[in-house]
Amino acid sequence: MTELQGLVPAEGKLGILLPGMGAVATTLIAGVLAVRKGEAQPIGSLTQMGKIRTATGNPKIKDYVPLADLRDIEFGGWDVYEDNVYEAALKAEVLGYKTLQGVRAELEALKPMKAAFDPHYVKNLDGTHIKTYTTKLDLAEQVITDIKAFKAERGCSRLVMVWCGSTEIYHQLSDTHRTLASFEEGLRTNAANIAPSMIYAYAALKEGVPFVNGAPNLTVDVPALLELAARTGTPIAGKDFKTGQTLMKTIVAPGLSARSLGVKGWFSTNILGNRDGLVLDDPDNFKTKEVSKLSVLDSVFHPEENPELYGDMYHKVRINYYPPAGDNKESWD
Repeated sequence: MTELQGLVPAEGKLGILLPGMGAVATTLIAGVLAVRKGEAQPIGSLTQMGKIRTATGNPKIKDYVPLADLRDIEFGGWDVYEDNVYEAALKAEVLGYKTLQGVRAELEALKPMKAAFDPHYVKNLDGTHIKTYTTKLDLAEQVITDIKAFKAERGCSRLVMVWCGSTEIYHQLSDTHRTLASFEEGLRTNAANIAPSMIYAYAALKEGVPFVNGAPNLTVDVPALLELAARTGTPIAGKDFKTGQTLMKTIVAPGLSARSLGVKGWFSTNILGNRDGLVLDDPDNFKTKEVSKLSVLDSVFHPEENPELYGDMYHKVRINYYPPAGDNKESWD
């Protein structure tokens, strides 16, 4: 394999810390464990199944880029409910019973740490497996303690944190978020506009742990946390996983744009009955998701540059919480 300049080998264990251990996180964990035991294929994994074009051929990404082997991954995380990962995966009903039984012992051994939680940001959840604190700085320091303990106990050489928690209520950049100094003052004074996801991100960046945002929350899209990331030399990434309805938009819309086909209107609706749907049934949480979804088509069509084709496009987004659907989400565009 050709050596890649500036990339060090992925030696030792990689710890993946997941704030929010519901359907997304438990499916990830169970899937990796099943693949590791030879009971499944890593379908949908870009690094494991995807290929990269090189001057000498098209190897799989995992065989070319120095990534951690699946056997060297350790999982941990936090959740507002105390169910172990097996119990949470059963309730999510994403993976089949047979698949879960094959990794049951490993899943039952994984229990979430108490979560940093603020019901103001997710009104429809009533979890009790949560940390108590005096200030939000105290809460951040508790998360930092969790990070250090996990790394030591699991013998990890490096960590990454991936937000798999709920979509928080919509809020915008404020003075609290403009500098690291003002943000830390906000932590000390319990500023209402510092959301739980920001506390996890702050704790991760303080420890030099890369942070990936799997929800459309504001989180690291603020100058204060960008400043901290730059100061500690820590990568940040993500703005929602975009694996459902938004994924379909980003597949269909470029095709229309490539053929210069105009669009007058685009109606999108999701029907889902899981915890995600329950959270998004609150208008304030839905707005965060709506803003993210509405922006996708503009980034593809560029209506300001193509007013004849897309200047008057009407885009409507709906999310419908329907409990009988469970995690069998339907998306219509």
